[in-house]
Amino acid sequence: MNFTRWSARLPGTQRRAAARDDRSSVPAARAEYARPEGTPAQPDDAAPEPSGTDAAEGLPGPALDDLSARDILGRLPAPVALLHGPDHRVAYVNDAYEAAFGPRPTGAPAAEAMPELDRLSVLPLLDQVLRSGTPRTVKSRRTTEGGSYTVTCTPIAGEDGVLVYAADVTDHAEAAERLRTSERRHRETAVTLQRSLLPQELEHPDDLRIAATYQPGGTDAAVGGDWYDVITLGAGRTALVIGDVMGRGVRAAAVMGQLRTAVRAYARLDLPPHEVIQLLDVLAAEIDASQIATCVYAVHDPNEGQLVYASAGHLPILVRDEDGTVQRAADPTGPPLGTGGWVHTSGTIALPPGSTAVLYTDGLVERRSEDIDEGVASLARALKGAKGSPQVVCDRLIRSLGVTAEHDDDVAVLVVQHPARTGANAELFHNAALDLLGGIEAAPRARAFATGVLTSWRFPVELRDLGVLATSELVANSLQHGTPPMRLGLRRTDRRLIIEVTDGDDHLPRRRQAEPADEAGRGISIIASIATSWGSRRTPGGGKAVWCEFALPQ
Repeated sequence: MNFTRWSARLPGTQRRAAARDDRSSVPAARAEYARPEGTPAQPDDAAPEPSGTDAAEGLPGPALDDLSARDILGRLPAPVALLHGPDHRVAYVNDAYEAAFGPRPTGAPAAEAMPELDRLSVLPLLDQVLRSGTPRTVKSRRTTEGGSYTVTCTPIAGEDGVLVYAADVTDHAEAAERLRTSERRHRETAVTLQRSLLPQELEHPDDLRIAATYQPGGTDAAVGGDWYDVITLGAGRTALVIGDVMGRGVRAAAVMGQLRTAVRAYARLDLPPHEVIQLLDVLAAEIDASQIATCVYAVHDPNEGQLVYASAGHLPILVRDEDGTVQRAADPTGPPLGTGGWVHTSGTIALPPGSTAVLYTDGLVERRSEDIDEGVASLARALKGAKGSPQVVCDRLIRSLGVTAEHDDDVAVLVVQHPARTGANAELFHNAALDLLGGIEAAPRARAFATGVLTSWRFPVELRDLGVLATSELVANSLQHGTPPMRLGLRRTDRRLIIEVTDGDDHLPRRRQAEPADEAGRGISIIASIATSWGSRRTPGGGKAVWCEFALPQ
């Protein structure tokens, strides 16, 4: 213990410079202070300044060399205790120690007489300090009295003892706790903002089971740019979206929010995936060309059993078949959003009944220590053995990839299952289709077909009659305005009846108000009045599809 460095803090003392360590000067200094006022100094009286004075009274104070170790320890403002022997018996505690923790009996073992050392986690260190001869420190430990201390245990050479020195760091600890509380509150606010930009509740299509998980990365208060969405398009079709705006902060979150809103708006146009991505590409450049964003937009049609997707620089979709085989979608069909000058294309990947698809962001698979392709391969292996509900699969994939609360990047995962239905559940899902040949017999044949199918599906009479009426109007509209080939499709799920007519003409119908004298123009208005919803879209190859839905009584 270097007592010298504490001497400047002791009242009434002044540290002596090494060059002035001449003890003969002390009596001379004292004689100078004892000389009566007005007595001139003799030539041989010239001596160094006194080594210690009391600044308040102008009187000489004790020099450091005149103080004992007990005096120095007693004047220290910090709690100090001296422990002796293998039992660490109390040899001395200073006034500051007694003021902080109370009087301590001399000669008693520290384990019995000083419970505060146990609360400060100091007792286990005493034996280590004696054995190793090396000082040990515990930082910022809180006592039951409410204070916080940093305690240093220093061996006393040759004395078989330990000096315990406690520095009061209560103010520092309280400031650090206030800072941690503030950071925690800011992070909670940031995560709330991020989650508010994501879907509060996923849409649940009739033919798919879906779950999503979002986990913010890091411990800072910066929000990320990962997002996902599920959008029902009508006629049993569902759009699945996942994207990632690179970087963190409010700026990335703002771009993410605008892109997600735009995706929902473009999805309502029922455009092919590559056209939606093309529109997003232009929008991203207008919002902030400096922000790089990736995105996958996929559409599932239960009648086709596949995902039609377009990817703007995003990681590939993974699909696990019913037998456990994992398929990987082709490479991205275009660069990240906002680059411009690129014509995106659509790709397909099979999603048959019994299969599971996973869409994800790079936080799930990217690690600094390995190539991202290795991370995707690890995800594929984890998906191969991940069974259960979509939420269970989500949780298992995150655990398998080692994502914890301390993970340094945001993670978004969207799991989509196309269940294989058997038994009584399968009776709630049916499809029926009829190719329509031109001529005056097409409409009667379509009505007869719809009547028979809806009767076999045991629909109530009122719903069956509405379905036949909608079929007649859709077919009549296609016969009048469309071109071959024409096809009528009927589909029932556990929640709705879907009627759809396709033809080879790509002009989409619109609802208009017919005049009283008009003999046509009322078909779409009738459908809109009797059906729960209706819509139209262009189909690959230059045709169109017009559909309507009826909600089934529960």
